[in-house]
Amino acid sequence: MRPSLPSVLLAGMSVRAMAESAAKAGYRVTALDGFGDLDTIRASGRVLTPGRDLNRPYSVERLVTLSKLVTADSFAYGANLENHPAALGRLGEGHTLLGNGPAELRLARNPFKLREILRRHRLAVAKVRTTPPSKGEWLLKGRRSGGGRAVETWSKGMPVPRSCYLQERIRGIPASIVFSADGERIIPLAMTRQLIGVLWLWASACGYSGNILAPVKDSHLPRGETLFERAKAVAEVVAGSCGLKGVNGVDFIARDGVPFAIEVNPRYSASLELAERAFGVSMFQLHVLGCQKKLPDSFECPHRFPATGKAIVYARRAMTAGDTRRWLDDPSIADIPWPGERIQPGHPICTVFASARSAAECEIRLRARAESVYAELTTSTGRAA
Repeated sequence: MRPSLPSVLLAGMSVRAMAESAAKAGYRVTALDGFGDLDTIRASGRVLTPGRDLNRPYSVERLVTLSKLVTADSFAYGANLENHPAALGRLGEGHTLLGNGPAELRLARNPFKLREILRRHRLAVAKVRTTPPSKGEWLLKGRRSGGGRAVETWSKGMPVPRSCYLQERIRGIPASIVFSADGERIIPLAMTRQLIGVLWLWASACGYSGNILAPVKDSHLPRGETLFERAKAVAEVVAGSCGLKGVNGVDFIARDGVPFAIEVNPRYSASLELAERAFGVSMFQLHVLGCQKKLPDSFECPHRFPATGKAIVYARRAMTAGDTRRWLDDPSIADIPWPGERIQPGHPICTVFASARSAAECEIRLRARAESVYAELTTSTGRAA
């Protein structure tokens, strides 16, 4: 008789990439997912979606309700649950938690604590405040922001609600580092350039649009080797100070080889699947090893690998998806909507992938792939997506 596979409950706005990685690592997956896309279903034994299973819009509270229907050995989560530590505690009841608990989330997601921690170690970090400044460029950010949502440029005279704070706007290149931690030490996994507010993807001004992973000598992140070592130092300090476990990420603005930290993502991050594609290693397995304090001594990233990128394709206007089932056989596309699904303007249609010899060429291929999605949907629906 074959032994049964370990089971895991995954929850978040979109857990498709985590589900695929967990399945690769040998887990039976049940997904609580905000979209319930076709490829999420393919990677999971069972998918529960608030919008379909409860016939209501996505919400964290509805994820909690659905979680009571699931029996699993362990529990892991993705975006946006890092902003809801109390709900996370209820979601994980009855399961072994793979990830950071409520206490770690409250500390890591506090921008004022992050500033204090990094300043104490003389590391660069964006300034934050709760009162209107007299000068400078600032962003108004929601305390529960994520993926560029609840972020806007602050103008003089605008109020600063208690649910928000101001963060210094630093001119540079948005980037991030992802790593696995065991509560004490880390192993860095990848550094990516972030695509933010990309016009050809019809993303919002501050909206997350994707990532590109390339060797550190690629020119898309100037002084890449120095930047990586400094970003690694930031990750080590943050992880050690907050007691982080499993895979996590730190977003920063790269300027002159210096990473100015702006946000901690203390959970499974979107850029991890690029590392998985480029390196052929299950990132979910490295997540589990961190949580179990069984991290390997190091993670040797290949010196040479193709630049690998992902981009989120947003709807230009309201549309209805055609027969998207054929996309399941295309490795350059993911987060596949259901045939006939209604997609509102500014909402994601799907994610596209590309690889090339350089980050610049990779971005060109991402744009071409995105344009082909728009063209295909225009043909199938009779109007532009």
